Amino acid sequence: MPITNGYATRNQVKAALRIGTADTADDELIDNCTEAASRLIDGYANRQFWAVGSATTRIYTAEDDFYCNIDDVYSTASLVLKTSTMADGVFDVTWSTTDYQLEPLNQVLDGQSWSYTKIRAVGDYLFPTVNANYGSEALVQLTAFFGWAAVPAPITQACIIQASRIFKRYDSPLGVAGFGDLGAIRVSRFLDPDMQQLVEPFRRLRMFA
Repeated sequence: MPITNGYATRNQVKAALRIGTADTADDELIDNCTEAASRLIDGYANRQFWAVGSATTRIYTAEDDFYCNIDDVYSTASLVLKTSTMADGVFDVTWSTTDYQLEPLNQVLDGQSWSYTKIRAVGDYLFPTVNANYGSEALVQLTAFFGWAAVPAPITQACIIQASRIFKRYDSPLGVAGFGDLGAIRVSRFLDPDMQQLVEPFRRLRMFA
């Protein structure tokens, strides 16, 4: 099965495993490991690094009157921001480009190219946050291109490492990698520490009520 929204290619993982490109015996297994590693990275980072190919619509609850955290947006093309005045499911106010500011500014954070992750109100409108009957509610609607324009190099490297580790797991039946003087050497059930270190700067903290 071809890799879907993977952060590394089959040949990159094969190179790390020292498997020649002409050797195709394990291609399907390598593809599965690469996609699994990509989804593990998504879960660990709390974000996706692949680009949604078309503008889609999502709704959000604003943090306060001036800020609204959003999923990663990689392009301003076709971007439409709306809010709901009556909290009735109708997003009746369309913001102009002068009413909001996308951050991080210039799509750069700590010297690294970055997707937009927050909207700041800077014009005629403030973000509605409270429905008088039910408290906080998702009253912000955003149509945009979500994801990242290009997979960051550390994420690709993390995917190669984790995919290689998953592939080699098949050499460790029942979780036993071998035997030493003290008995069985078991495979760690934790994510690869180098993978974690590479992904750590990109992790997004999620706050749940």
